[in-house]
Amino acid sequence: MSKIKKIGAFLFLPLLFMIVLSGCKGESVANKSIAKRIKNEPTIVWGVKYDTRLFGMMDIKTRKVEGFDIDIAKAITKEILGKKGKAEFIEVTSKTRIPLLKNGNIDTIIATMTITDERKEQVDFSDIYFDAGQSLLVKKGSPIKNVKSLTANDTVLAVKGSTSSINIRKNAPDAKILELENYAEAFTALQSGQGQAMTTDNAILLGMASENNKYELAGGTFTNEPYGIAINKGQEDFLKEVNNALSKMHDNGTYDKIFEKWFPKDAEGRAKKGAQF
Repeated sequence: MSKIKKIGAFLFLPLLFMIVLSGCKGESVANKSIAKRIKNEPTIVWGVKYDTRLFGMMDIKTRKVEGFDIDIAKAITKEILGKKGKAEFIEVTSKTRIPLLKNGNIDTIIATMTITDERKEQVDFSDIYFDAGQSLLVKKGSPIKNVKSLTANDTVLAVKGSTSSINIRKNAPDAKILELENYAEAFTALQSGQGQAMTTDNAILLGMASENNKYELAGGTFTNEPYGIAINKGQEDFLKEVNNALSKMHDNGTYDKIFEKWFPKDAEGRAKKGAQF
């Protein structure tokens, strides 16, 4: 072996060792009991959306993320850890949230995440904390009145990693689909004419429509999209604590106060129906 090759091998082996150690460390973090850790370190790390109005949106002025999911996460943290408990937030997208959870970068996901059988194979879910349904956002005056109005001439904008595209293919198989990285990009694409409709859960679309009166929801919902809080498998004790916290929040009125704060127009109708999320 030449001197150059010997030096290269000498430098490569420590680097390889560091990579292996890094992988092992990530795995150990992901498998560590969250319920036990937060007793000594009273912080829960939540994966949340930063681009979803009403649920998780970064305020440019304050540099703080705000929304329904954020307030629910803070309330759950307080129920579990008391006043000293801290909720820490890390940005996720529909595509990155499960990988970040599996790698141990976050403790749990509260990010407009629909409970599905496919996802249950990868993660565990809390009880339902919000009942949504998929809908369409279109420009006012659009000939698209509901999902059945979509034709082969229509392009529907969706977000990668969500269930939206699958549902469109089932309900409007002739329509074309263009997937983008996040909701902000999808809405920008709708405004620029890259598609005739944008699809995701009605609660998210209502947030967009509330900020731009040129757009509206077309028709009602065509799916049932129950949101759950995702937790890595093997964390049953932590999952139980989250569900207990949600139950207490329903009993003591905390949940209703948060709901009314972010969805005041829907709060009255929900109360009359006696809806429970």
